[in-house]
Parts: sequence; structure tokens; C-alpha cells
Amino acid sequence: MAAGLGAGGTAWAAPASGRTSVTGLTVEHRTNPLGVDADRPRFGWRMTSPVRGRRQTAYQILVATSPERLTRARADLWNSGRVASPDSVAVRYDGTGLRASTRYFWTVSVWDEDGHAVTGAPVAHFETGLRGTDGIAGWDGAKWISMAGKAPNSAGAPLLRRQAALKGTVREARLYLSALGVYDAYVNGHRVSVPQAGGTTQELLTPGWTNYDSTVSYLSYDVTDLVAGERRVTLAAVLGNGWYNSRISDGSTYYSKDGNRLALKAKLLVRYADGTSQSVVTEPGDGWKATDTGPYRADDIYDGQTYDAREEIPGWTADGFDDGAWQGVEENDFATRFPGAKLVAYPGETARLMPQWDRTPRSVTVYTGVAGESGSANGRGHIVVDDARSVTDPARAAGAAVTIGGGDTAVFDLGQNMVGVPRYSVRGPEGARVTFAFGEMLNDTSKGADGPEGSVYRANLRGAKATSTYTLKGDPAGETHQDSLAFYGFRYVSVTTSGPEVTVTALTGKVATSAIRETGTVTTNDPQVNQLISNVHWGQRGNYLWVPTDCPQRDERLGWTGDTQLFSHTGLYNVDAVNFLSHFEENLIDSQRIYGLDGAQFTAVSPGNRYNAAAPVSGWADCGVIVPWTVWQMSGDRTVVDRSWEAMTKYLDWIHRKTGETYAGQGALFADWLAPQSTGTQLVSDVYYGYSTRLMAQMAKATGRTTEAEKYDELFAGIKRAFIAKYLSTEGGKVTVRSSLGGSPIMGAAPEDNSQTALVWVLKLGLYDTEAQRRQIVDLLAENIGNDAAYKAAHPDSTRVQYAENTLSVGFLGVNVLAPVLTDQGRADLAYKLLLQDAMPSWLYSVRNGATTIWERWNSYSTEDGFGPVEMNSFNHYSYGAIMEWMYEDMAGIANDPDHPGFRQFLLKPHIDPTRKITHVAGSHVSPYGEIVSEWTVQGRTLTYRAVVPANSEATLRLPATDPSTVRAGRTPLAQVAGVEFLGFDDGAASYRLPSGAYEVTSALD
Repeated sequence: MAAGLGAGGTAWAAPASGRTSVTGLTVEHRTNPLGVDADRPRFGWRMTSPVRGRRQTAYQILVATSPERLTRARADLWNSGRVASPDSVAVRYDGTGLRASTRYFWTVSVWDEDGHAVTGAPVAHFETGLRGTDGIAGWDGAKWISMAGKAPNSAGAPLLRRQAALKGTVREARLYLSALGVYDAYVNGHRVSVPQAGGTTQELLTPGWTNYDSTVSYLSYDVTDLVAGERRVTLAAVLGNGWYNSRISDGSTYYSKDGNRLALKAKLLVRYADGTSQSVVTEPGDGWKATDTGPYRADDIYDGQTYDAREEIPGWTADGFDDGAWQGVEENDFATRFPGAKLVAYPGETARLMPQWDRTPRSVTVYTGVAGESGSANGRGHIVVDDARSVTDPARAAGAAVTIGGGDTAVFDLGQNMVGVPRYSVRGPEGARVTFAFGEMLNDTSKGADGPEGSVYRANLRGAKATSTYTLKGDPAGETHQDSLAFYGFRYVSVTTSGPEVTVTALTGKVATSAIRETGTVTTNDPQVNQLISNVHWGQRGNYLWVPTDCPQRDERLGWTGDTQLFSHTGLYNVDAVNFLSHFEENLIDSQRIYGLDGAQFTAVSPGNRYNAAAPVSGWADCGVIVPWTVWQMSGDRTVVDRSWEAMTKYLDWIHRKTGETYAGQGALFADWLAPQSTGTQLVSDVYYGYSTRLMAQMAKATGRTTEAEKYDELFAGIKRAFIAKYLSTEGGKVTVRSSLGGSPIMGAAPEDNSQTALVWVLKLGLYDTEAQRRQIVDLLAENIGNDAAYKAAHPDSTRVQYAENTLSVGFLGVNVLAPVLTDQGRADLAYKLLLQDAMPSWLYSVRNGATTIWERWNSYSTEDGFGPVEMNSFNHYSYGAIMEWMYEDMAGIANDPDHPGFRQFLLKPHIDPTRKITHVAGSHVSPYGEIVSEWTVQGRTLTYRAVVPANSEATLRLPATDPSTVRAGRTPLAQVAGVEFLGFDDGAASYRLPSGAYEVTSALD
């Protein structure tokens, strides 16, 4: 949240004067990035100013080979000259060709609306990568190497190392690194880390997950500090199976049931003070040695990690270690098997550990057995707690030392469902084995429980073992371990030992995520709503891990595209995910080509895995269109649109070839997934066909593709006509949306007419002929939501009869549409009723039942009924968290303008709660132009509203009021404030165009 948000008074008054500056310099949407491989990198910056109405009218970019050359006369790479433009997002480099592995420096000057120069921007830099994608160019002969003679899936992770003499005084050193599998890398005995929040942190499971037979990522590191001042350099790495050699990739084209050999590819580039350079690369017969006898005994994405400290090899990552008994290495045949595979620089921020979100135990429960089986509801009984060793005080639990022996179990509650790895200290005899089993919930007395009440519930993990096993070496001072070749989704940790007593201390949940830079949040006066918002954030952190996964705990953890697309708008409000989602789109385009029906349909999952079903999957496949559109809308950068255009047109053209002039979609296997009220699969497919077509028309117009825009406009018109003819009945003047037509979903009840999801999509896309029809459809939606006794009596066969009044009944493909459509249709009152409902099904139902993340099902668990179906029941599944899109745009009121992507011109349209249960909302979002703030408070009949519009942007404000004369900044009518333009008054709201600046206004309400 913005500093000072809610402070009121002079903190919000626009200063009469102040210093304007340029900040936030980025290249490829990153700050001072390494490994940039774009031919024409994209520059970005922000203008900041306390002066109201400040805007950029021109800019000048300088790029040079040194900071000293950053002058207009000496810039030796590029001097853009003065460019008359307000642009400060994705401005393309247009200078001299860039060389590989080279650092470049840049800065920018801008001119304001009065023609005054704004100089003094910081000097920023970016560094190119290897400038090739074939795995040859720039790699100086580096090969994929594997441990010689090691069979796939044999015990023990490969440890690889090489020592090399240095040749002088080191000026800089860069490490370029990739793996078939995942790696932990070391230079001169130090784990390679990355900058984070003013310090450094470790990455997890580098280099991430791709369709390996098509694309593999490499990463770039500045390791100068680890090499400078040394006479020799030692490179070392641990290789884990990751996604490459795991059953998670079963069904992919590179998967082998006999296993894939793990491999490393590396280049250390050392530049010396005398201008010479040296490369140390992975290649057979050049000093590289390997062993699998170390402590890393087993690892698997689903099953976890096994570590035997007795097998540790002291000093193996450092200089001087004797590796004479180790095996040699040999070239891996990957390049021969997949000669077309690209090796590309990873374009964004990696998945990493985020210390600020570490979780420590809030309680520790030690139990010695089970009792009460015969009298319990499910026959499983309850745990027998040892109160003397249990800790219920969170302050004490965080650092508690817990001693357990054979037959004991210690349950650590971290208080928050999270994703990452455990770190723990143990003390005990050599050979003692400690097992850490992870889960999201505790068992209760319901039939769905898989153990005694109070034990850790793990049935929903299905085939995933999700276990960290540690064998002690017997150090009397204790020993500390942190997993690095697996990840877990958990709140609870169940700890047992093989027999001898061990003491466990300092267990910490180390949070891992790719969502490292949060850009927005919303808070309210309602604690339950605030908990829901927290749950959304934690769900995104956990599931934005290299790819946007569906769940982080069970034997799935896949890049389901339906989940991705429906949450993408919320995701981009919450975090800086432009590169993350753009990279996923690249993965998806690979998947389309390799696995998609006819090489044209975007797949339901990406990268490839066992769910590459050859089936029509509308709503999931449309991710390939929706994500580029959403990234463009939120960032103002059309790059992902242009890069995806061929793949998107291939997808839409494929549907049209299949269905022709019927204008039907290709089918929807999953339909409105997990909806309490089902919608026909073909209707879902048809509306998504229309939606993607409409988005394509918008993108075509914005990118100058005039002919294509006309084509997609005509296609949408045909889809609309066909939809109305098929699904919209107006018999007797009564509108019915015939959503029962078109087939049943693979899960759920029989489809019903006038389902919530069908109604909201009809309204969203305007699939009706007349205004009278629209009003009837809105009424149908309101009646469905209201679900009162009269409605139930009139619809006795509907699934709605089992649910409470004012409840939702949408699944995955309706959840992000419902509240926005209600608000757009003038029924914000219903949107608020749904938000504040805590009966099943509702967003707050999970909150009332103890959730700390978003659940997969509306009823994944309840205190009354216990656990949902074990075959598919994740307690960390962000899809239903897409309600935050509405919270930002309509509750807080921060909305991008679809006609002006990127927030240079945006909307402030807060909708207050008509019931007055929500009386305060504060929202903020760091847009490409700076932080936008929108906050409102209702007291009695007075609305107090505060806003911040960043420099070089403007907002259209629509504020509730009884009359525009009551909308005042202090004693001055807002319409008379300098620079503010009054746009009109209608439907109980006054509209204004606001220049940049800070505002505090009040208005009178009915």
C-alpha cells in the first residue's frame, strides 16, 4: 500500500511546487538486468513529480559503453535525439548492434508540458547474454555433459566439478548456466545467489520448466566477487531431476519411462584487467569430474528429497579438493536427439526464496499415539498429545526445540499455507533418520479424514509422497539442512524419527516464488474480506513458480491454461508478472505446435505432461489469446501480442475451418469447471470463441492490422448471430438463455437453462438483440443469485435449491466475470452481497472455515462436512481468487481503460457498498507510470475519497454523489480545481478528467 495511504489532511494535498525527476529505469521490464538477448531491448522509465498536471512531452535516450560516455556528444551506441512523445513504456532500442556478454549503460532525459528539461535520471545498465539460441553461438564450445557411466534414475544426484587456473587480475566474471534437470551451482565453495531486496538470496529449481525438446532456458550470473583475488576457480553443481526426469512430464515428447540422463551446460567468462579473457566451459576430458556418492540420495518434484548427511563430502565445491577418485564426464546426446531445441536466455526474474515471507511455527504438538477409535465418528480416533513437549504459544513455538523418539510425532503448524522448502536443525546420533511429511490441513472426525483427529491430512496429495528425509551424521553441535531439489505446498509438517531420540529446532518454511515484486493490494474495514485478499496473495505466490501452476502440493502442479487465463488480470494487478506471463505464452506456443490438435489448438496444459489430452478445450485453449491481450492491457507493451500473433491466428482460423458458418466453438471438455450449477459445454465453447474473436479484433486494430481487424469483427458478428439464434429464446416475450443445450461437462450435474455462468457471459459479450432483452437477462441473473423461496419453488429441479440465498453458482469460467458484469449492469449491490456471503458457495465460505489460501473447490472443506472429494481437492488453487480483479477495478476503483492500455489514461470508478457493510476501501497499484492510489470512506451520508494519479498519466474519475455541486476538494467544487475537467453527471455519479496529482474530495450520498 502507498506510504501515507489513509493519513488524510495535508499528506494528500497537491504541493504548489516540487522537484520532478525520472526514476524506475528498466530494460526488458527489469532493473539493471543480466542476460538480455533481445536485438532491440525495450526501455522504460517513470516521471515522478508532486506537481499536479505534470506530463512528459518528449524524451531522449542515451546508450553508451561506459557511464562517462553518457553525454549527447559522446554516446557511442545510441543517441535517440529529442523525440516528441509521451511514451515511457517499451521504447525500442534503435542504436548500434549489441555484442554478446557486454554491459551497456544508459540514461534518459525528458521534457515536461512546459518544455522544461528534466535531467539527472540515474545511470542504469543492462548486460547482454550470449546472443544466440542454437546452443553453439557464444558458448565457446560448451557441451551438455553428464556423469560418465551413470544410468538414469540410479541412486544419488550427480555432483560435478572442475578446477581451472586463472591467468591474471580479474576485472569481471560471468557464469552462464543451464541444466537438463535442475541445478544448485557453486563457485569457489560459495552457492551462486542472486540480488534481492538489497541483499542476496538463493534460487530454487533453476533453470525452470519448459518444453525441453523445443526450448531450454539458461541463466546469467555476475560472479565477480566469487572469483576476484583468486588464483584458481572451481565450478561445481548438484543436478536434480526437476521436471525433466520426473513422472510429472510423463506424456511429453521428451519423457522416457527408463529415465533421462541429467546434464549440465556452463560457461564461465573471466575478463582480466589487461583486456584478455578466458572461458571455462563444460566439455568431456577437460578436467570435469563427477560422482553420485554424495548426500543427495533421491529427489522428485512430487515425492520430495532424501538427504544422507553421513555421505557429505567436505570441500568438494571449493578449490584444492582431491577428486582423483571421481568419475569422468561424457557428452550428453541431447543435442543429437533434439537438434532443433533452442537454448535461450530466461527473460524474467527467477523463482527464488523470499526471506521476508519466511514462516515459523505458531504451535508444535507432540503426540505419542492414538486413542478413541471405537467411539469416534469415523473410527480413526484422536491423537494422544504430550502436553509437556507441546508448545501452544506462537512466540515460544517459533524457536522451540522439540525432542522426539520412535513412536512420537511432532506436528508443526506454520499458520499459513505456503509453498517452498523446509529449513531445520536437528541433533541426534549418527544414522538416525528424520522424516518431514507435509500437508495443508489437519484431520478432523469426518469420514474424509485419512488419520486420527489432529494428525496431518495428506490424502489430497494423491500419489505425491511430498516428504523430506534426513539421515543424521551425528554432529554433537547439531546439523542444519534446507531442501533445494524439490518443493512442497504445506502449512503443517509432521515429523517422525526412525528410533533414536532426535531434537528438532528452528524449523522454518522458506517461501519460494516467481512473484517476487508485488505491485498492488486492496484492504477494507472487513477482517474476513481482508483475509480473503491475503489468501489470494498467498495463493499467487505459491502457484507462480516458474510457470503458473494449478496447485503446489499433489501429484499435479501443472500449468493449466484455464486457471492461468482467468486469473491473469488479477495476477498482473498483484505483482509485476509481465515477463512471467509472457514467458508462459512462449511455452504455450511451443505446446501448441507439439501437442495441440492439428498443431493449432492451444493446449489445456503447458509445458507438456500427462494431461496433453487431444480434446477440444475452450476456455483453456483461449489462454493463448487472453494472456497476450491481458499483458498488453496492463502493461501497455504490445510485444507479446506481436510475438503471439501467428499462433493466435492459427488457433482462430483452425476453429473457423472446423465449424465454418455455424460459428460454433470447437467444444469445451472442462466447460465451467467445478461449477455448482452446470452450463452446457457447447455454449461455453461458443462464448469463448466469441470472446477470443473480439479480443483479436481489438489487438488487430491496435497493432495496425486493419484487414485482420475487419475479419475478426465480421467473425464476431457471425458468432453473435448464431448464438442468439441457438441459445436465446424469446417465446411469449420471455427471454430464456438455453444453457442446458450442448452437452454435459465431464464433472457436475446436468446443465440448466439460465445458469449464472451463461447469463454473465451473454451480458459481457452483448449476445442479445434489444435493450429489453438485456434488462430481462439482468433480472434472470438477479433472481438466480437471490435464490429465494419463490425462485426455488419455481425451479425445483435446479441445483440451486440446495444452496442459500444470495450465493454464487459459477465455476472456473464464470468466477472472474460474475462481479464485474453485475457492476457494469448496475447491480453492484448484488456483487457486494456475493462478496460478503459466507454460506456455501461463496468466497468467504473458505475463510469462515479457516482457509489461508484459495481452495480448488468452493467446499474443499467445512467444519460441518469435513473434506471434499480426495481425488481432486487442493487447498492452494488460485482460480477463485480472480475476484480481486473486481476488487481493484470496481470496489477500490482502479481500472485500466481498454482503449488506452497501460494506464497512461485510466479509470477511477469506485463503487461503494450500498448495504454500508463495507465502509472503507483502500487500493493501490504500481502501474507502468507509477503508483495509483484510490481510497474511500463512508461516514453517514458523506463519502471521503482520496486518489493519486501518477505523473505523465491522467484519470477519468466517476464518483457517487447526489449532485455534482457536493463533490468538493475542501471548499472548492472539484470541477473548479485547476486542471480538472467536469465531464457530466448521470446515474448518481459525477465524472471528471483528472490530471496527475494527489486529490482528497468529499461528496454527499443519498
